Amino acid sequence: MPVEFLGIAATNDGSETTARSGAAFDKEYTLRLARAHEDHGWDRVLFAYGSGSPDPAPAAAYVAARLDRLQLLLAHRPNVSYPTYAAKTFATLDQISGGRLAVHFITGGNDHEQAREGDTLTKDERYARTREYIRIVKKIWTTREPFDHEGEHYRFHDFVSDVFPARQPRPDVSFGGSSPAAYAAGGAEADVYCLWGEPLEETAQQIEAVKAAAEAAGRTDVPRIQVAFRPIIAPTEELAWEKAHRTLGAIRQRRLASPARHHRGGVTEAAAPQNTGSQRLIAIADAGERYDRALWTPTAAATGGAGNSNALVGTPETVAQALLDYYDLGVDILSARGYDLLGDAVDFGRYVIPLVREEVAKRDAARAAAHPAAHARPTVAAVRA
Repeated sequence: MPVEFLGIAATNDGSETTARSGAAFDKEYTLRLARAHEDHGWDRVLFAYGSGSPDPAPAAAYVAARLDRLQLLLAHRPNVSYPTYAAKTFATLDQISGGRLAVHFITGGNDHEQAREGDTLTKDERYARTREYIRIVKKIWTTREPFDHEGEHYRFHDFVSDVFPARQPRPDVSFGGSSPAAYAAGGAEADVYCLWGEPLEETAQQIEAVKAAAEAAGRTDVPRIQVAFRPIIAPTEELAWEKAHRTLGAIRQRRLASPARHHRGGVTEAAAPQNTGSQRLIAIADAGERYDRALWTPTAAATGGAGNSNALVGTPETVAQALLDYYDLGVDILSARGYDLLGDAVDFGRYVIPLVREEVAKRDAARAAAHPAAHARPTVAAVRA
């Protein structure tokens, strides 16, 4: 099965290593970065969500109207809008893009960040709400007759939308998380399950947990698996590791210059992450700096396990082989975001993506030749029916 590559659709040039040079929404940079992904072999870009960040939906519409091939992954938090409204927004954006939209639903792993926009539910309550929200959105996308809904978090009557997605039967839904509640919700509802980059052994365990949750929910398929990394590449191994240590130094220096905000009670987000995914990244970093072929954890440790933060370090060939290790494990969507957003998107697209695609094509051809009647690779992840 062909591998897919997901990049980032940032609205400015800031990163963990560099302060942004302009406004939070720099439309010229937003388009330039998206075009760099489209021109260098990426399949899709993520429009991320933050409580104080530019709204990702109009940013995605801006890019969709100007680029022809690049697919869009729109992050959305259920607490910010009612599902009837959100479903129409997504359908309209899918029409603008000609069927290139997927939606990533974020439950929210940090109480303080959620409360910034008035969300006071507990983590488990948020997962229950997200699961209900996704079901409603899917139904709105695919139902032409008015219907009522009486749920734990949402109630409405006689609703039917007059705008439907261009993609049929509907856009894909992606979901992420590393807790049992996350596995249960995403295993039941997601077409794509998103994980942060961890060592191969831990990733395999998470894939099995997602598969078990899907089976427990009565699904006959399981979500496709996506894993995210921070690539640090250079022409030689020595240069790559020099670059990695420079990057780590820049992350630490930037954090010293802009210390994390304090939660209630005086605990910083970096010191005490509430979400299981970040806790896992910190634990892995505490246990060791290097894993498998190229995984490097100090970047995750330096950010307090914030988001996608484990790096893959090496030459393009080394990083490509590391990504193929995950593909062989059952991962077929590879998310990558460098610290120089634009430059790294170009370099990764030029030097890594072609190597991975070539090797995946060889693997698929070999399997097809060996098993012509059933040539799909034998993995723990299966394609959505």
